[in-house]
Amino acid sequence: MTLVRSQDSARRREALTEPVARYERMYEIRTFEDRINELFARGLIHGTTHLCAGQEALDVSLALELRATDIVSATYRGHGIALALGMSPTDVLAEIMGKADGCAGGVGGSMHLAEPDVGLLPTFAIVGAGLPVAAGAALAFQTRREDRVAVSVFGDGAANIGAFHEALNLAAVWKLPVVFVCDNNVYAEYSRIDITTPLTDLHRRAGSYDIPGVPVDGMDVGATRAVLREAVARARAGEGPTLVEAKTYRFAGHSRADQATYRPAGELDMWRERDPVTLARDALVAAGTATEDDLATLEKAVREELDAVVEAVTALPEPEPAAMFRNIWAPAVPA
Repeated sequence: MTLVRSQDSARRREALTEPVARYERMYEIRTFEDRINELFARGLIHGTTHLCAGQEALDVSLALELRATDIVSATYRGHGIALALGMSPTDVLAEIMGKADGCAGGVGGSMHLAEPDVGLLPTFAIVGAGLPVAAGAALAFQTRREDRVAVSVFGDGAANIGAFHEALNLAAVWKLPVVFVCDNNVYAEYSRIDITTPLTDLHRRAGSYDIPGVPVDGMDVGATRAVLREAVARARAGEGPTLVEAKTYRFAGHSRADQATYRPAGELDMWRERDPVTLARDALVAAGTATEDDLATLEKAVREELDAVVEAVTALPEPEPAAMFRNIWAPAVPA
């Protein structure tokens, strides 16, 4: 069975220019992650998975400010970025569920999404690994004199490893067209930032490399988009990198197996008051752009569409074992 894509990636990307469509994408990402959580509990997703609920504003802001020819290196918490950049829920879910129709043929899974057509490099399971890769892509763009920008999205924990400092230093020295986006969601896996890092305002580390370091409320689409717009424009103009620190919060634990019992009492409730999906919804109603009934109808349609996607993807075939040996660099060993 081959599924017909409901929308091509270009149309999905272009739709974000409209405010209600931006909210629709954020709601889609949140609902998609809810479905992933349910499917994992039913044993239909193998390995583990890392949910991005709470970080939708950053995902959509990135898609709004980048061109399809730009590239993004993201982490294993990348479902929302993939959907925001234009990948269809079908392609993303099929990969997560290990189906042959997935974006990586079902052999990458939740942690290794990829789609060159929307600028998404294979997402990284190694903490911080995408930083030097994005710098390398930016060097290629600069060398070939291409009007393209690379973006590395990484978590606060990655700011404490060598690759972070090496990538920022190199990019600063050579003024590479790259934007480093730290998705500071308070926790590096299971460790709260203030017990592992003496400087919790991570954007201040940019000063060591003489590049701009900018904090932003990562729960607010408008604020995040404005900061990213300036950073991307600076990179595209040949003025070098920027370190953006988006202050966000993950509503789920580190991985699906993590119940996040280490969180202080009341912390999650406090951050839920800044839920980016709720804030975006309230802003539309307050501005008169949409009514409560309009948005309720939209949300119902999104839920129904994703239910249909889940049903269809569940019935798709799994890849043949030989798929493991495609797209590799070394030739097969003779028998």
